[in-house]
Amino acid sequence: MAKAKKNTGEALTETLVDVNRVTKVVKGGRKFSFSACIVAGDKAGKVGYGHGKAKEVTEARAKATQEARKDMIRVPLYQSRTIHHDVIGKSGAAKVILRRAKAGTGVIAGGAMRAIFDSLGVHDIVAKSLGSSNVYAMIAATFDALSQLSSPKNIAERRGKNLNEVSTQSIKGQQEIISE
Repeated sequence: MAKAKKNTGEALTETLVDVNRVTKVVKGGRKFSFSACIVAGDKAGKVGYGHGKAKEVTEARAKATQEARKDMIRVPLYQSRTIHHDVIGKSGAAKVILRRAKAGTGVIAGGAMRAIFDSLGVHDIVAKSLGSSNVYAMIAATFDALSQLSSPKNIAERRGKNLNEVSTQSIKGQQEIISE
């Protein structure tokens, strides 16, 4: 018996990042198939990506969308516009650096990373891609970086302290570094 999925009414945005036509040469000629990469998000801190392959673009896109919806992650956002801290993500030969930005900066990122931040709901961020420019590697590296992000609330829970103790300790630590 199949499980029925609950429709939570989430309004997800889907962005087609890459479509690739693959040709296989066989005895009777050429056989074409397509692969698609999709980034989906709710513009409020949830984002996922998927890769689908099929004989037609629409089927590949549907498979990629299904995978993106299944593998979503929640990312803590600062004031619902940027990330809490700078972070580096790696995947294979791709490396990305995500930096927090002031309000009004905008999304300074290219290609696949821009699609991820738009789907995530980030309005101010500076991102730099180093190493490989392969779309799939860059997306995986960006998701690696996003999965490393923590909010002050999460850090306080891990340390077994309340939020004010963590905030005051980090401010004292920064003042000590500055005074040295």
